[in-house]
Amino acid sequence: MKITEIVSHVLQYDMPEELGYSQQYYAKRSAHLVEVRTHEGIVGWGECFGPGNVALANKVIVEQVIAPMVIGHDPLDRSVIWHKVYNLLRDHGQKGMPIQALSGVDIALWDIAGKAADLPICKLIGGQFRDRVPVYGYGMMLKREDTPSHVARFKDEAAAIKDMGFVATKMKVGLGAKDDVKLAQAVRRGVGDDFPFMVDANHCYSVDEALVVGRALDELDAYWFEEPVAPEDRDGYRLLRSKLHTRIAGGEAEFTRYGWRDLLNADCLDIAQPEVCALGGISEYLKVMAQAQARFTPAVNHVWGSAIAVATNLQLLAAMEPMPGGLFPVEPMLEFDTTDNKFRDEMLTEPLAIQKQVKANNGTVAIPNGPGIGVVPDPDFIADYKVA
Repeated sequence: MKITEIVSHVLQYDMPEELGYSQQYYAKRSAHLVEVRTHEGIVGWGECFGPGNVALANKVIVEQVIAPMVIGHDPLDRSVIWHKVYNLLRDHGQKGMPIQALSGVDIALWDIAGKAADLPICKLIGGQFRDRVPVYGYGMMLKREDTPSHVARFKDEAAAIKDMGFVATKMKVGLGAKDDVKLAQAVRRGVGDDFPFMVDANHCYSVDEALVVGRALDELDAYWFEEPVAPEDRDGYRLLRSKLHTRIAGGEAEFTRYGWRDLLNADCLDIAQPEVCALGGISEYLKVMAQAQARFTPAVNHVWGSAIAVATNLQLLAAMEPMPGGLFPVEPMLEFDTTDNKFRDEMLTEPLAIQKQVKANNGTVAIPNGPGIGVVPDPDFIADYKVA
């Protein structure tokens, strides 16, 4: 089997309302899909992390930089292809957008391998530990009109996510340390004392500000504090871990086994959050997970994007080893964005219907059992929303 063509599909639509997080507001939903075609007619699908203009730039990397390197190769030679591309790009980008672009290609190659073997990816990885995974719902995004007096919205949204059946919820922060504490307090009131909630700062704080928020989260019994400081600030992460009881989570902005080696060796994280669509694809994700497991650092994958990203992560969560093991291990969770996302909910020929599953099945969702990533995108839907 030979690779004959690699095509990027950048999709976009106007969202019903503008939303934001600590770094920016956005009014458009984007997705960047990668389609790898073969001469035998088997097609693989992957996804690259990165919205908007980042997706447009990554499309150029996929089609004009990576594709010429790999067309003609056997798509089953995933490791050979990965190392060829990385080695030829390492002088130009060992992190960031070149690795995001490679991620989408690599995921598509795994999809091809699963289809060629007529097996879901979790079986190719080594086996299926679970048929279902619990799901946490995140929301409480920022809006331009937000002030501390708007805490009622956060309280109500948190309560609504709990009522949807999710096993936990996650909020955004970014108004400033003192105001963000008020938002977190509102979320705790909204979900009650015993329901897990997490706080995602998207690296907006200095260490001093993160300590202010983190100490309040300790009192609120938050489950984790995500990306409290800049991803480059390894010393800051390590200090926060030493000062706070709340778990420190992060890693979505780290790339390849090499970056993750340094992050884990620096004792920065209580919870690792690898982003398979960014760090180098499934091939590299497995090397990252081996390092995390060797250190007994639990992982809750970062998930953002379309149904391709969600289905890929479901395969990875199905194959994730229980850690440390036992009769009643803590199960890995799927991250689910509760805001409007047509590319996740409407793009497949057979939708995942995650929110419906969550409501009907005690907060859990089934692992797709089709070959490869287990789902099939609708080509007409892609054509309707494609902008590049």
